[in-house]
Amino acid sequence: MDDARRCLVTGAGRGIGAAVAKRLSAAGHRVALTSRSAGELEALAAQLPGPSLIVPADVTDPEAVECAFADVERAWGPVEVLVLSAGAGASAPLRRTTDADWQRMLDLNLTAPFRMLRRAVPGMVEQGFGRVVAIASMAAKQGEPYIAAYTASKHGLLGLVRAAAAELATTGVTVNAVCPGFVDTPMTDVTIASISSITGRTPEQARKWLEGRQPIGRLITPDEVADAVLLCVASAAITGQGINVDGGAVQS
Repeated sequence: MDDARRCLVTGAGRGIGAAVAKRLSAAGHRVALTSRSAGELEALAAQLPGPSLIVPADVTDPEAVECAFADVERAWGPVEVLVLSAGAGASAPLRRTTDADWQRMLDLNLTAPFRMLRRAVPGMVEQGFGRVVAIASMAAKQGEPYIAAYTASKHGLLGLVRAAAAELATTGVTVNAVCPGFVDTPMTDVTIASISSITGRTPEQARKWLEGRQPIGRLITPDEVADAVLLCVASAAITGQGINVDGGAVQS
C-alpha cells in the first residue's frame, strides 16, 4: 500500500501491539497508540520514525473508546486502519471459572473490539477504504482445557470478524483476524508463571513445554505476528480470514 494511512492500534504499549505500531510507522503510516498506560505509550512513541498520537484509554469503557476516536479524528481525520490488539487471558478449570472471570474475558476480548469496529466502520465505508485486523488466537480455532472463558471470547471475536467481513465486502473495507500461537510476550510470561506454580515445573521447564506446543519448536515472535497484520493491511483481497501464525500447530 503506497499511501500513508491513519492507523489506530489498541494494546499498543507492549508485545504484539507495540510490534505492529512500529511496523506501521516504518511503512510510512501515521499511528495512534492506545492502551491503559500512558508511560508505555510515550516510550513507544519516542521509538517510532513517523507521526504518532498518544491516546491513553481503557477500551472496555465505551466513553473512553469514543474519546479515543474523537481525538484521532480531530488530529488527523477518520481512522483508516484499526488494529485490535488489546486483550488478556485467564486460566482456571471450568468449575472454578467465576461469572466475573467469564465477563472480564468477554468485555476485553470481544465486546471492546465489537464497539471499536462499530465505531470505525461508518468513516471507513464513507471513504471507501478501511482495514480492520483483530488479534485473536489459535484458541479461536480449537478448544483447550482450562481456558474456557478465553477460548469462548476468541471464538466470538473470529465470528465477529467473519460476519463483519461478509457484510462489508463490497465497501472497500476488509476485516481479518490474526491467530497467533504462544508468542514471546509479557502475556506468555504470565502463562509460564501460572504453569510453574500449578505444576511445580521450573519456569524454564514451563517455557520449554510451551515452545514444544508449536511444531517449529519455539515461541512465535511479535514481529512474526506483525508480518501477518501488515499483509492484511496491504491487501484488498484478503478478508474474512483467521490467519494462523502458530508454527504449524493448527492446520486450517
